[in-house]
Amino acid sequence: MQPRLLLLDCDSTLSAIEGIDELARVRGDAVFRMVEAMTHDAMEGRIPVEAVFGRRLEIIQPRLRDVKAVGQRYLETVEPTAVEMLKRVRDSGWTPIIVSGGFRQAISPLAEFLGITRIEAVDLHFDGQGNYTGFDSTFPTTRSGGKPLVVERLKGELHPSLIAAVGDGVSDLESKSVVDCFVGFGRYLRRERVAREAHHFILSLDELPALLERLQIAG
Repeated sequence: MQPRLLLLDCDSTLSAIEGIDELARVRGDAVFRMVEAMTHDAMEGRIPVEAVFGRRLEIIQPRLRDVKAVGQRYLETVEPTAVEMLKRVRDSGWTPIIVSGGFRQAISPLAEFLGITRIEAVDLHFDGQGNYTGFDSTFPTTRSGGKPLVVERLKGELHPSLIAAVGDGVSDLESKSVVDCFVGFGRYLRRERVAREAHHFILSLDELPALLERLQIAG
Protein backbone atom coordinates (compact mmCIF):
# COMPACT_ATOMS: atom_id res chain seq x y z
CA MET A 1 0.00 0.00 0.00
CA GLN A 2 1.32 3.43 -0.91
CA PRO A 3 1.89 5.64 2.15
CA ARG A 4 0.48 9.10 2.74
CA LEU A 5 3.24 11.40 3.98
CA LEU A 6 2.89 14.32 6.38
CA LEU A 7 6.07 16.39 6.22
CA LEU A 8 6.51 18.59 9.27
CA ASP A 9 8.90 21.45 9.85
CA CYS A 10 10.43 21.55 13.33
CA ASP A 11 11.42 25.09 14.29
CA SER A 12 8.47 27.41 14.98
CA THR A 13 6.14 24.55 13.99
CA LEU A 14 6.53 21.40 16.08
CA SER A 15 8.29 23.59 18.65
CA ALA A 16 8.01 27.26 19.55
CA ILE A 17 11.74 27.94 19.19
CA GLU A 18 14.27 28.36 16.39
CA GLY A 19 17.10 26.01 17.31
CA ILE A 20 19.85 28.03 15.66
CA ASP A 21 18.76 31.13 17.58
CA GLU A 22 18.84 29.21 20.85
CA LEU A 23 22.40 28.08 20.07
CA ALA A 24 23.29 31.73 19.48
CA ARG A 25 21.72 32.80 22.76
CA VAL A 26 24.41 30.86 24.65
CA ARG A 27 27.02 33.17 23.09
CA GLY A 28 25.50 36.34 24.51
CA ASP A 29 22.91 38.92 23.54
CA ALA A 30 24.88 40.53 20.69
CA VAL A 31 25.44 37.21 18.93
CA PHE A 32 21.83 36.19 19.55
CA ARG A 33 20.46 39.38 17.98
CA MET A 34 22.76 39.05 14.96
CA VAL A 35 21.85 35.42 14.30
CA GLU A 36 18.16 35.96 14.98
CA ALA A 37 18.07 38.72 12.34
CA MET A 38 19.82 36.48 9.82
CA THR A 39 17.38 33.64 10.51
CA HIS A 40 14.40 35.95 10.16
CA ASP A 41 15.63 37.35 6.84
CA ALA A 42 16.13 33.83 5.46
CA MET A 43 12.76 32.54 6.65
CA GLU A 44 11.02 35.58 5.18
CA GLY A 45 12.73 34.88 1.86
CA ARG A 46 14.64 38.17 1.78
CA ILE A 47 17.98 36.37 1.45
CA PRO A 48 18.79 32.80 0.37
CA VAL A 49 19.28 30.22 3.11
CA GLU A 50 22.78 29.41 1.88
CA ALA A 51 23.82 33.03 2.47
CA VAL A 52 23.44 32.56 6.23
CA PHE A 53 23.52 28.83 6.96
CA GLY A 54 27.24 28.31 7.36
CA ARG A 55 27.89 31.86 8.50
CA ARG A 56 25.64 31.55 11.55
CA LEU A 57 27.42 28.38 12.64
CA GLU A 58 30.83 29.99 12.14
CA ILE A 59 29.78 32.85 14.41
CA ILE A 60 28.29 30.60 17.09
CA GLN A 61 30.80 27.70 17.07
CA PRO A 62 28.24 25.49 18.87
CA ARG A 63 29.48 22.81 21.23
CA LEU A 64 27.89 19.39 21.39
CA ARG A 65 26.58 20.11 24.89
CA ASP A 66 24.89 23.27 23.57
CA VAL A 67 23.16 21.25 20.87
CA LYS A 68 21.94 18.74 23.44
CA ALA A 69 20.59 21.62 25.53
CA VAL A 70 18.63 22.87 22.53
CA GLY A 71 17.22 19.36 22.19
CA GLN A 72 15.85 19.72 25.69
CA ARG A 73 14.42 23.14 24.84
CA TYR A 74 12.54 21.59 21.91
CA LEU A 75 10.90 19.20 24.36
CA GLU A 76 10.00 22.02 26.74
CA THR A 77 8.42 24.11 23.97
CA VAL A 78 6.61 21.45 21.93
CA GLU A 79 3.50 22.71 20.15
CA PRO A 80 0.71 21.96 22.65
CA THR A 81 -1.57 20.06 20.26
CA ALA A 82 1.17 18.12 18.42
CA VAL A 83 0.86 14.84 20.34
CA GLU A 84 -2.89 14.53 19.88
CA MET A 85 -2.68 15.67 16.24
CA LEU A 86 -0.11 13.00 15.46
CA LYS A 87 -2.23 10.29 17.07
CA ARG A 88 -5.21 11.31 14.95
CA VAL A 89 -3.34 11.53 11.65
CA ARG A 90 -1.58 8.21 12.24
CA ASP A 91 -4.94 6.63 12.92
CA SER A 92 -6.03 7.97 9.53
CA GLY A 93 -3.08 6.35 7.79
CA TRP A 94 -0.61 9.22 7.53
CA THR A 95 3.12 8.77 8.17
CA PRO A 96 4.79 11.83 9.76
CA ILE A 97 8.35 12.80 8.78
CA ILE A 98 10.31 15.79 10.06
CA VAL A 99 11.87 17.81 7.23
CA SER A 100 14.01 20.60 8.65
CA GLY A 101 16.81 23.01 8.01
CA GLY A 102 17.72 22.45 11.65
CA PHE A 103 20.11 19.97 13.18
CA ARG A 104 19.48 16.26 13.51
CA GLN A 105 21.26 15.90 16.87
CA ALA A 106 19.05 18.60 18.43
CA ILE A 107 15.80 17.42 16.83
CA SER A 108 16.20 13.72 17.69
CA PRO A 109 14.85 13.94 21.28
CA LEU A 110 11.72 15.74 20.09
CA ALA A 111 11.21 13.24 17.28
CA GLU A 112 11.54 10.38 19.75
CA PHE A 113 9.06 12.03 22.12
CA LEU A 114 6.57 12.44 19.26
CA GLY A 115 7.14 8.94 17.93
CA ILE A 116 8.47 10.20 14.59
CA THR A 117 11.05 7.74 13.34
CA ARG A 118 12.41 9.60 10.32
CA ILE A 119 14.21 12.95 10.43
CA GLU A 120 15.42 14.72 7.29
CA ALA A 121 17.75 17.35 8.79
CA VAL A 122 21.35 18.56 8.84
CA ASP A 123 24.09 16.71 10.69
CA LEU A 124 26.59 18.77 12.68
CA HIS A 125 30.16 17.52 13.13
CA PHE A 126 32.16 17.64 16.37
CA ASP A 127 35.58 16.51 17.49
CA GLY A 128 36.26 14.17 20.40
CA GLN A 129 35.98 17.04 22.88
CA GLY A 130 32.58 18.13 21.55
CA ASN A 131 33.88 21.18 19.68
CA TYR A 132 32.22 22.19 16.42
CA THR A 133 34.08 21.19 13.27
CA GLY A 134 31.48 21.71 10.54
CA PHE A 135 28.18 20.56 9.07
CA ASP A 136 26.92 18.40 6.21
CA SER A 137 26.97 21.02 3.47
CA THR A 138 25.62 18.50 0.95
CA PHE A 139 22.25 18.20 2.68
CA PRO A 140 19.55 19.96 0.62
CA THR A 141 18.02 22.09 3.39
CA THR A 142 21.26 24.00 3.87
CA ARG A 143 20.21 26.08 0.85
CA SER A 144 17.14 27.67 -0.68
CA GLY A 145 15.12 25.25 -2.77
CA GLY A 146 16.31 22.38 -0.61
CA LYS A 147 13.02 21.16 0.79
CA PRO A 148 11.55 20.39 -2.65
CA LEU A 149 14.62 18.26 -3.32
CA VAL A 150 13.97 16.30 -0.12
CA VAL A 151 10.35 15.83 -1.18
CA GLU A 152 11.39 14.52 -4.58
CA ARG A 153 13.80 12.09 -2.96
CA LEU A 154 11.05 10.82 -0.65
CA LYS A 155 8.75 10.40 -3.64
CA GLY A 156 11.33 8.29 -5.43
CA GLU A 157 11.95 6.14 -2.37
CA LEU A 158 8.47 5.73 -0.87
CA HIS A 159 6.07 6.30 -3.81
CA PRO A 160 3.43 8.00 -1.66
CA SER A 161 -0.17 8.39 -2.77
CA LEU A 162 -0.46 11.82 -1.12
CA ILE A 163 1.95 14.32 0.44
CA ALA A 164 1.07 17.20 2.74
CA ALA A 165 3.70 19.58 4.08
CA VAL A 166 3.47 21.98 7.03
CA GLY A 167 5.76 24.84 7.99
CA ASP A 168 6.13 28.49 8.90
CA GLY A 169 8.83 29.76 6.54
CA VAL A 170 9.40 30.56 2.90
CA SER A 171 11.81 27.62 2.74
CA ASP A 172 8.79 25.43 3.60
CA LEU A 173 6.55 27.23 1.12
CA GLU A 174 9.01 26.32 -1.63
CA SER A 175 7.73 22.73 -1.42
CA LYS A 176 4.21 23.81 -2.46
CA SER A 177 4.77 22.89 -6.11
CA VAL A 178 5.86 19.31 -5.32
CA VAL A 179 3.28 18.31 -2.68
CA ASP A 180 -0.47 17.81 -2.86
CA CYS A 181 -1.16 20.30 -0.08
CA PHE A 182 1.03 22.90 1.61
CA VAL A 183 -0.20 24.18 4.96
CA GLY A 184 1.33 27.35 6.35
CA PHE A 185 1.67 27.54 10.12
CA GLY A 186 1.41 30.72 12.15
CA ARG A 187 1.08 29.95 15.86
CA TYR A 188 4.51 31.36 16.65
CA LEU A 189 5.40 33.53 13.65
CA ARG A 190 3.03 34.77 10.99
CA ARG A 191 4.91 35.27 7.74
CA GLU A 192 2.68 37.17 5.35
CA ARG A 193 3.94 35.55 2.16
CA VAL A 194 3.39 32.09 3.65
CA ALA A 195 -0.11 33.04 4.83
CA ARG A 196 -0.94 34.45 1.41
CA GLU A 197 0.44 31.67 -0.81
CA ALA A 198 -0.19 28.47 1.18
CA HIS A 199 -3.07 26.20 0.18
CA HIS A 200 -4.25 26.55 3.79
CA PHE A 201 -3.00 28.55 6.77
CA ILE A 202 -3.49 27.39 10.36
CA LEU A 203 -2.64 28.63 13.84
CA SER A 204 -2.74 25.29 15.66
CA LEU A 205 -1.66 21.81 14.64
CA ASP A 206 -4.97 20.38 15.81
CA GLU A 207 -6.48 21.93 12.67
CA LEU A 208 -4.50 19.50 10.51
CA PRO A 209 -6.52 16.26 10.83
CA ALA A 210 -9.65 17.82 9.28
CA LEU A 211 -7.62 19.28 6.41
CA LEU A 212 -5.95 15.96 5.74
CA GLU A 213 -9.28 14.15 5.82
CA ARG A 214 -10.61 16.48 3.12
CA LEU A 215 -7.44 15.93 1.11
CA GLN A 216 -7.90 12.17 1.30
CA ILE A 217 -11.48 12.47 0.09
CA ALA A 218 -10.48 14.77 -2.77
CA GLY A 219 -7.58 12.49 -3.65
